[in-house]
Amino acid sequence: MDTQSFLSLIELHPGQALVFKYDKGKAVAPGYHVTEIMSVHYQSVDCGGQANAWRETVVQLQGPRAKDKPEYMSTDKFLSIYRRVTAAIPVRPEAELRLEYGDRETPAMHYHIGRIDLEDNAVVVQLVPPGVTCKAADRRAANEGCASPQQAAPIPLEVLPGGCCD
Repeated sequence: MDTQSFLSLIELHPGQALVFKYDKGKAVAPGYHVTEIMSVHYQSVDCGGQANAWRETVVQLQGPRAKDKPEYMSTDKFLSIYRRVTAAIPVRPEAELRLEYGDRETPAMHYHIGRIDLEDNAVVVQLVPPGVTCKAADRRAANEGCASPQQAAPIPLEVLPGGCCD
């Protein structure tokens, strides 16, 4: 889900609790903090020699500390934090939104948004773990091939014998 779609959706539910669930229904504990919002630009070259670039917005969540009130952040407070960040740094609305969370039992990772549900005056964001993909194989599966004429010439790489993803 892109950043603007997420923001537009939660703006429709002012004052509601914003709950993040991960790992098959575990909720980030009430009292969590948004510790950082990052505007990230990735540049890579895949195993087929194709250059790639994309942007993500990463929202880092931290569980509550002992002194924190055990209540969920409201959608309004989240939007207020986001607006303060975007006043200081450019964040692209079309960038994919990722949520970074981890605790003592779960390693930190950048989750994708699986879906968003409305439950009892709460906006519940269902997070799903990231996976890996082979961009070269994905292009081939889409009948574009590793170095089709429609794409820029790949950067020469000797990654695997015979070409990409062999």
